[in-house]
Amino acid sequence: MKKFLVFVLISVLVVLTFSGVIDEIKKRGYIIMGTEATFPPFEFVDKQTKQVVGFDVDIAKMIAKKLGVRLVIKDIAFDGLIPALMMNKIDMIVAAMTITPERAKMVSFSDPYFTAGQVIVVRKSDSFRPKSYEDLKGHRVGVQQGTTADIDVSKVKGVDIVRYTRFTDAFLDLAIGRTDAVVLDAAPAQAYVKFNPKLTISSPVLSEEKYGIAVRKEDKDLLDFINEVLKEMNSKTCYDFLVSLWF
Repeated sequence: MKKFLVFVLISVLVVLTFSGVIDEIKKRGYIIMGTEATFPPFEFVDKQTKQVVGFDVDIAKMIAKKLGVRLVIKDIAFDGLIPALMMNKIDMIVAAMTITPERAKMVSFSDPYFTAGQVIVVRKSDSFRPKSYEDLKGHRVGVQQGTTADIDVSKVKGVDIVRYTRFTDAFLDLAIGRTDAVVLDAAPAQAYVKFNPKLTISSPVLSEEKYGIAVRKEDKDLLDFINEVLKEMNSKTCYDFLVSLWF
């Protein structure tokens, strides 16, 4: 009897050891995506439906579909996404997040799914037309806290940096003259400038960076699954369709 109980205990431990977060996700019936929904065309709130939509959301929906579960989206300030992941409040971060060595110490990233870069946005009415980070010296510059823009501009001495929780607030301050420029990723910059004729992009793309989907380091089964979905999307031209849809 004792041997039987030991055998059962060992069997349970083996199951617990090899069953990952995917089993938990399938059991509950949904996967939780963390993002910050102010970053068009990657993630933003549709004015008509009031739903979070975008390029990243469609990728996350594909991951959920392949898992056979629903997608639940949590809108979280960008610098709170990794803490939310570490505290098990979300299952993955799909938020146009650049893969960096510092972030990779805390989370595991999927294979890159998008190549991006930083640009500088200024008021069209001003003569100030910075072409590089060095041109920002002596000026008041808005960035979103914790983003690549924040990291890059912080390396330049002599820039008065104003950090925002949401970069939409950075654009508001730029528009009314509280700052001289805003630095952010090219795609959302183009989206905002398109609908705000008072702003313009003054610089070329100043960097090359890769976006990845972040998961907890222990969730290797989910990471492998996400990479397989991304690989399949590329092989079936689904990815190209999403690019043409959102960009």
